[in-house]
Amino acid sequence: MNIQNTLFLFFISITFLFCSFQTETTDSTKTASNTIVADSNIVTTTIDSNKIEIYTIMGVGDMMLGTNYPNAGYLPPNGGKDLLKDVAPLLQNADVTFGNLEGTLLDKGGNVKRCSNPDLCYAFRSPENYIEHFKNTGFDVVSIANNHTGDFGAEGRRTTKRVLDESGIAYAGLAGTDESTVFERNGVTYGFCAFAPNTGTVDIRNITKAKQIVQELEAKTDIVIVSFHGGAEGAKNQHVTKKTEIYYGENRGNVHAFAHAVIDAGADIVFGHGPHVTRAMELYNNRFIIYSLGNFCTYGRFNLRGAAGIAPMVEVAVDKNGGFVHAKITPIYQAKTHGPKIDPQARATQKLIELTKADFPDTPLLIEADGWVLKK
Repeated sequence: MNIQNTLFLFFISITFLFCSFQTETTDSTKTASNTIVADSNIVTTTIDSNKIEIYTIMGVGDMMLGTNYPNAGYLPPNGGKDLLKDVAPLLQNADVTFGNLEGTLLDKGGNVKRCSNPDLCYAFRSPENYIEHFKNTGFDVVSIANNHTGDFGAEGRRTTKRVLDESGIAYAGLAGTDESTVFERNGVTYGFCAFAPNTGTVDIRNITKAKQIVQELEAKTDIVIVSFHGGAEGAKNQHVTKKTEIYYGENRGNVHAFAHAVIDAGADIVFGHGPHVTRAMELYNNRFIIYSLGNFCTYGRFNLRGAAGIAPMVEVAVDKNGGFVHAKITPIYQAKTHGPKIDPQARATQKLIELTKADFPDTPLLIEADGWVLKK
């Protein structure tokens, strides 16, 4: 081999090693490059020659994996082990994964709530070992601020919190005792708080109190995530009215005013749920809001007809200051016999495009048909 060939091969080797070093991340299981990679967890992009680490937070909606009340006939086969299998890789790949825990984790007992109209009232009590399904699929934090967290009284709340504590899954949403939480993942500190209009929860209608909680979290964490359970329910209520919403005589809050207020106070991501259907997205002050993530995994007792049976999983990418970079929608659907499956028709994505154009025509978000959400 002559000297020219030797020098050429040496140059190629050095170039390869340099490029490999440039794309290496702190976690060898993650993908990094100077372009957006659809399935990566931390994406590194170059802006003005500076490398910026991006963190992904996955948000999903209502979760109730089956109830042993009023009888075990409402529990899924195989102990619920198969309910999340089709979407588990997506849940596991995010830096942080969030969902709304509807109901309690309690094997038996508790004081079931009284219902004036049984046709409009359900009580959810999932077996305590179902926590393994959440843990094994990557959930880091859940909201316990909703209308079902008190279904089985004080014992239901206590046991649910104990089971979550033992699993290492963070939570918030109960007034006075568990209004917020702080946890760390991969060197980043996250603050989380959750709100609802229901007895015993941190009240979504008390915006002054909500802003105070967020400000306290913003002062001591890198990224603040806010969850709310609010707004009217059902396919007829998919639009964000920007007014106080009343449903079955109950004040469900002004979710638009709430979301803007908590971002003004320091929140970086706002995940909404409660209407049981998909609602629009918005970018406000470069912070991401989705007004309803719909039903994610709700086995047995939930209405899954029409709009209630489709929903988005949304992975939001932010910088370390919480600023929005991009998001990715994975549309899913459910039926009575199975948990969430990826929807080849992408109905939730199409609905988000439609609703966001209608409700927030001036928001600087571009939602593409393949699920990518970018800044215009």
